[in-house]
Amino acid sequence: MIHYTDDNVPTRLSIAHLIFLLNQQKDRLLEQYLKPFNITGAQFRVMRLIMVEQVDTPSDLTRLLSIDSGAMTRMLDRLEQRHLLVRERCPSDRRQVRLKPTEEAIELGNKVHGIAADLLNELTGELTGDELNELDRIIRKMLAPTGLMDEWNKPAGPE
Repeated sequence: MIHYTDDNVPTRLSIAHLIFLLNQQKDRLLEQYLKPFNITGAQFRVMRLIMVEQVDTPSDLTRLLSIDSGAMTRMLDRLEQRHLLVRERCPSDRRQVRLKPTEEAIELGNKVHGIAADLLNELTGELTGDELNELDRIIRKMLAPTGLMDEWNKPAGPE
C-alpha cells in the first residue's frame, strides 16, 4: 500500500526519523544502565544472544545483528580478551567455531539480568498494555517483508 508520494512526504519528523530517534533513546538508556558494569550496549547484545538465545556461532550473530563479519570478529576478540567468552572448534567440523560464555560472563549476566526489563519498562512506560501489544504487532508487520523476522524465528544452536 502506498501512503506517501513526492507531494506528501513529511518534511519534519517523518516516521523514519521517529524510529531513528526512538532507537537512539533505547541505545542511550542501555549505555546508561550498563555503565556501572563496564560493558557496552553492543557487547551486551552479543552476550545476551549467546547466553539467553543460545546463539553459538559468529555467523549466526552476524546475521541476527545485521553487522559485517569483520566487526563481529573484532567484537568477539574484545569479549574474549575480557574473559567473557571462549571460542571452541566444533568437534564434528573443525572449520566451525562455537562460542561459549565463561564463568565470569555468567556472573556478569546474573548481575545485569534485570537491565533488559528495566530498559524496556522505561522505554515503553507511557504505553498501555494494549498500545504496547499493538506497537509490537505493527513493528513485526513492517519487518515481515525484510525477512529479518525469519532469522529470529529460526531455532538457535547448531545447524
